[in-house]
Amino acid sequence: MTRDTVSPSDRSRAIALCERIDAVFDQRVVGQRQLRTSLVVALMCGGHVLLESVPGLAKTTAAQTLAHAVSGSFHRIQCTPDLMPSDIVGTQVFNYGTSQFTTQLGPVHANVVLLDEINRSSAKTQSAMLEAMQERQTTIAGEIHAVPSPFMVLATQNPVEEEGTHVLPEAQMDRFLLKEVLDYPDAEQEVEILDRISDGRMVRPLDADRLGLDEVAWLQRLVDQVYVDASIRRYVVDLVATTRGRGPVQVPGLDRLVRMGASPRGSISLMRVAQAVALRAGRGHVVPDDVHTLRNAVLRHRIVRTFDAIADDVSTESIITSVFDAVPVP
Repeated sequence: MTRDTVSPSDRSRAIALCERIDAVFDQRVVGQRQLRTSLVVALMCGGHVLLESVPGLAKTTAAQTLAHAVSGSFHRIQCTPDLMPSDIVGTQVFNYGTSQFTTQLGPVHANVVLLDEINRSSAKTQSAMLEAMQERQTTIAGEIHAVPSPFMVLATQNPVEEEGTHVLPEAQMDRFLLKEVLDYPDAEQEVEILDRISDGRMVRPLDADRLGLDEVAWLQRLVDQVYVDASIRRYVVDLVATTRGRGPVQVPGLDRLVRMGASPRGSISLMRVAQAVALRAGRGHVVPDDVHTLRNAVLRHRIVRTFDAIADDVSTESIITSVFDAVPVP
């Protein structure tokens, strides 16, 4: 039996808060509805997002706009091959006046952190982000420093230029709640971008009603209260198990296409994202469509394709579709 565990007043307030974030986005970002949904959902879940696209598709603008919409601090880190871990997390500086070391926190200490072209940094620098992303803290000279709350990392990578890049290992990819792949805007949207640049709207100060950080924290707590029925939880587990070839049904030829299926973190992410999607829709319970809404963003970076799948140009998204088509919906 479906039941709502979130009061009608709380659901109404959550919708209003999400609409206020959308109003800020409408002033800066043209189109990119899927990106907007993913960013807001990840913020509500307290997760991180990996963005993949060619340059110039408003990734930085979207990250800055999200930080502004929630009254949060924003730092951008341009990843380069010579970027060191201390450049991200911080370091200790000797003060000659006091003859003491003082801690200088790095740019990762912000509410929204944009790691631009993360695959251009070395493996050592990439690993420096793991503690901040997972434990919500950094360690500098043995001292622990908590990152601000809420805390969200948006990492971008360019799939075109691969010279001098370091591919993210599966263990680090799995730390991201969502992975979005952005495409070019259509002709009407691109004309709208030019119009906004011509009349100065792209540089005009944002005047929408922003959220406070306390309201973001309230949204994150409310996501935990969204009811997930046992049948939905089993459905999520069956979907993820099927990507490993161990589900209730067998997808023909899947073993030839998938080298490694999604981890249990994939199950957790599917459920958490579904809870946030349900709350954005004004419901206090999860339905199967909520699990489907961002399925590609949740699973595309958790499924490792075989060489045969890559050679035959079988996309991860098509594999995910075949899995969802095969598993019975409760």
